[in-house]
Amino acid sequence: MSFKTIQTYFKFTNEQRTSIFFLFLIIVVLQLVYFFIDFSTVSKEYPEKQKWLSLQTEMDSLKMDSKNSQPKIYLFNPNFITDYKGYKLGMSIQEIDRLLAFRRENKYVNSPEEFQNVTKVSDSLLNLIAPYFKFPDWVNNKKQNSKFKEFEAYQNKTFAKKEKIIIIDINQATKEDLVKIYGIGEAISVRILKQKETLGGFVSMEQMQDVWGLSPEVIENLITHFTVLAVPRFKKIEINNASLKELSQFYYFRYALAKEIVTYRSMNGNIKNIEDLTKIKGFPVDKANIIGLYLDFN
Repeated sequence: MSFKTIQTYFKFTNEQRTSIFFLFLIIVVLQLVYFFIDFSTVSKEYPEKQKWLSLQTEMDSLKMDSKNSQPKIYLFNPNFITDYKGYKLGMSIQEIDRLLAFRRENKYVNSPEEFQNVTKVSDSLLNLIAPYFKFPDWVNNKKQNSKFKEFEAYQNKTFAKKEKIIIIDINQATKEDLVKIYGIGEAISVRILKQKETLGGFVSMEQMQDVWGLSPEVIENLITHFTVLAVPRFKKIEINNASLKELSQFYYFRYALAKEIVTYRSMNGNIKNIEDLTKIKGFPVDKANIIGLYLDFN
């Protein structure tokens, strides 16, 4: 093939030359674009997404903590353990029933040992739950206060040499009867009688603790000479029908507690027993056995 023959292949018209030029120009532009521009995928970060991810991490951490943590047990009076509470503590149905039967007799346990004697729980379970028992302050004080023991010894020695003590019903006691007790003057005797009038009568000698100004020694001395021979006749408070005003006028209730009782009553229906009242916020659980005698649950 001669040179002239080859040269004929490179002869172009003006339109062809123009097209070849633009094609070449396009190729050059595409090469430059490919060389200078980064086509790797860019992930756009959204602030809302980042915030959600941080919250999700925190929630996952809280879930792990809740799985590993043990449920917290708060202090409670074992006399008012319900079926559900006993089940959560690990008590058997028979053990719970023994406690409820004991309580139906209007009796109370005042120590872990008494609780075990009544319920027959095992030593291992008692050791687990006993640290959370909370008995009324007067029970703990009587056990821990050595003055009570000293006073009892003194009383036993003193009155053993004297004539037999005549026990008087505290609801029948007069001012003259009260002032005979060592440590009680006219002011305190009047205070005791006024308390009796406010309540309509005493139902337990434990109520002497509610009289201001009486020391533990004087209360013990009162218990030696006086008692409640019979629950006095007074008009009981109809807990399911009494108005807010009537409830707040009761000695052991205050306006805030009376309001809580009315609210509980409207949301849950009639209050059936004293145990229902102990579920209400602010209710004095340590005085439940006394308060219950002033109430009518019908």
